Amino acid sequence: MKTRRRPRRQTPKSAPESFLSDLPRIQPRLSLFSREDCYRIHRASLDILHNTGVQVFCPEAKELLQKAGAFVQEDLVKFPASLVEWALAAAPGAFNLHFRGSEEMAIELDGRSCYFGPGSDTFRYLDPRSGERRNFKLADIADCARLCDALPEINFVMSMGVPRDVPDERYFWHQYATLLRNSRKPIVVVCDSLADMEAITAMAAAVAGGMDRLAQFPNILLYSEPTTPLQHSPAATEKLLFCAQHRIPITHSPAPMIGGTAPITLAGAVALGNAELLSSLVMHQLKNAGAPFLYGHGVHHLDMKTMISVYGAPEFQLARVMAAEMGRFYHLPVWGYTGHSDSKVVDGQAAADAQFSVMTALLAKTNLNHDVGYLEAGLATSPEMILLTNELITMTRRFVNGVRLDDEALALDVIHAVGPGGEFLSHDHTMAHWREYWQPQLFDRQRLESWQEDGKQDINGRLRDQVIAIMDEHQVEPLPSAIDSEIDKILS
Repeated sequence: MKTRRRPRRQTPKSAPESFLSDLPRIQPRLSLFSREDCYRIHRASLDILHNTGVQVFCPEAKELLQKAGAFVQEDLVKFPASLVEWALAAAPGAFNLHFRGSEEMAIELDGRSCYFGPGSDTFRYLDPRSGERRNFKLADIADCARLCDALPEINFVMSMGVPRDVPDERYFWHQYATLLRNSRKPIVVVCDSLADMEAITAMAAAVAGGMDRLAQFPNILLYSEPTTPLQHSPAATEKLLFCAQHRIPITHSPAPMIGGTAPITLAGAVALGNAELLSSLVMHQLKNAGAPFLYGHGVHHLDMKTMISVYGAPEFQLARVMAAEMGRFYHLPVWGYTGHSDSKVVDGQAAADAQFSVMTALLAKTNLNHDVGYLEAGLATSPEMILLTNELITMTRRFVNGVRLDDEALALDVIHAVGPGGEFLSHDHTMAHWREYWQPQLFDRQRLESWQEDGKQDINGRLRDQVIAIMDEHQVEPLPSAIDSEIDKILS
């Protein structure tokens, strides 16, 4: 038997540009709601906001709402429909995210394109080098950030894990600094308090060249949440208003738990989450009309047998489609979920869950999709799962891009020329187009004998070897020393 050698690192490639050409294509579609269905959910959410109301615990937000015509009684706020409609009209239908310290656009959130990235703040790390499941360290976040920076279908980075080797009260700061230093891609941040957000923004502004440049060419988007059901905590609302004031993009995405913090029915949970989202948007736009806001909700369901918040479920994917439909109805780009599983390891279950979520995201067109690499229903991050999902995205993009039916694609002249009993292998038409077919970077297509001669490595072995090679070899251009020093001052 041949000795298996560690392969040279090959950065996985995205689909050929010809797949994404402007030539007319017939593409598969996924739709769920009619316009009247969207109106029904919208009216249900308006009913919740007008008759039940939400609790708002931030004095500044309550003052903004009262001045705008909302009914405010102590912490309870009820919203007139006209105020919600005003906020929807004020919010921009598209905005961009940029590469680190650059005017170059990295992500166009226009409601049409789909982008992917990892999740945040898991407790356990599946170390590809040792095979251990252990607590995160800051170096692990750096490794994962470089991996994401190298992968063409991972378009942004996120904190991925909670590092246990830095002070607890400032770990969000260290996460963000580590992501800045190890990737040029946009960063989706999570943090606890307004003070955290101010420190993170100071680092982002140092890299961008000032607060004005950061607002003009943002490299950062905040992910935060109201508290389901129907509450807005002081800390979350302060961050919401801070982002609006400084025009930092934000998704203030509710996370209703079906059967726990939300009704047991999908429709009821989505109506509730949509109401929470709309109340967030009103406060955001009252602070600064036209500030960028990403629509979305994270409706999960509670498995009544295990009491686990489920990721790998058809109902979870239906909720993603419902969010996409409502985002289009409101003319807002949409936050989504992809590349996750309830499985504890990267196995067949994890691959099936990831493929289901990738297909849903690309067909439903949720625009900014996070949680790539999540295992254990969001408790662990696996770099191998990130690499596997990158492969699944490239494959599924090819499917979603559809087929051409123009004369060149129908190839009648070629068929006539070859005729009965002929062969197409040597024809110029074949040579011109064969590279358009998707080529895997990880999946193996060899015959059994060749695979055996090459060491019989399975997909898990290839994932492990390529992840380690990328982490070891991929280099990110360092920040200028003056900016790096400024980040150190903020962290100190």
